[in-house]
Amino acid sequence: MSADCRLATVTPRSEKDVSMMTLRQWSEDNASVPLGTTWSVEELGRALGMQALFTRQSPQKLAALREHALIESAQSSNRIEGVEVDPRRLGTLVFGTPTFRDRDEEEVNGYRRALNLIHSSGAQLAITEETIRQLHRLIRGDMWDAGQFKQRNDPIIERQQGQPDRIRFTPMEAGAATEAAMAELVRRYVEIVRDKRISPLVMMAGVVPDFLCIHPFRDGNGRTSRLLALLLCYHAGAEVGRYISLERLIEQNKERYYETLQQSSAGWHEGRHNPWPFVNYTLWILKQAYGEFEQRVGDIGEPMGAKAALIRDAITRLPMTFRLVDVESACPGVGRDWIRKVLRQLKAEKLLRATGYGLKARWERIP
Repeated sequence: MSADCRLATVTPRSEKDVSMMTLRQWSEDNASVPLGTTWSVEELGRALGMQALFTRQSPQKLAALREHALIESAQSSNRIEGVEVDPRRLGTLVFGTPTFRDRDEEEVNGYRRALNLIHSSGAQLAITEETIRQLHRLIRGDMWDAGQFKQRNDPIIERQQGQPDRIRFTPMEAGAATEAAMAELVRRYVEIVRDKRISPLVMMAGVVPDFLCIHPFRDGNGRTSRLLALLLCYHAGAEVGRYISLERLIEQNKERYYETLQQSSAGWHEGRHNPWPFVNYTLWILKQAYGEFEQRVGDIGEPMGAKAALIRDAITRLPMTFRLVDVESACPGVGRDWIRKVLRQLKAEKLLRATGYGLKARWERIP
């Protein structure tokens, strides 16, 4: 189920109300930031202060992290929305100029191009309606409505096997209402940042549920929202998404993602929603990313050990018993020969044992 389908069930108000989005509340009222959120912002402030130190590490080390994060982000953000591709093709899709086998491969490649735009431009890429349309155009490729706001009302339908379909969420009305809501979203963001009313990190987390409740595009809203969040992180000074895949962390914690998104969208059209569950979840994801970044930079010794460290880290996150193909899925873009080499090293270190041979072999971590 896509992220959009986990929005709370609500009915929109009239077009003249435009929306009662989070950013309107924060710009018109004196936002009272919960204590837990304040603590998270303070912790992230310390991480941002160490960011320059981390990024002065060996360029070769950081290049390995960037490459891995790029592949993981393109894979995870699409997989959250049900877009799956062969893991063995990911390296080609992300770094090559492939002939696409199907629509899913084209969308993964498009997400990579959107990531490249954000990572190369950073905070120089302005937060505008046109930027958001551009990100959508990149991920949708040659679809007829790529980069275009929706022109008809399509409620979010929840489909579960063996059960009748039901309307899960009714987004902002198409046409003038959606265009006005997107214009307001961007304008409010610019005004609040300019006036320094609230932390840019909190602002970043507040924009996403507003965007998803507006649901400006016919399709691709979930992926566009994660790209927008990454770009907003750059504007807030948080560049960890360049080295650690935020999308992969969201996918690993997607049930909490869905739960907090639903909590923070309830009552959105009436202006009675509570943005803080999703804000706190998003800040938690950022803290996890910075913790992982610091650990990985510290763990990687020589440049050639970078991929080995990534493989070892992936193995610790797999079940006690796994196969080589499971490691391949957890390390997209890393060659099979390199994975085999690391598996043999871990076996020699008596950290793994193997049963069987070849691709059918089962590996088990030794406690």
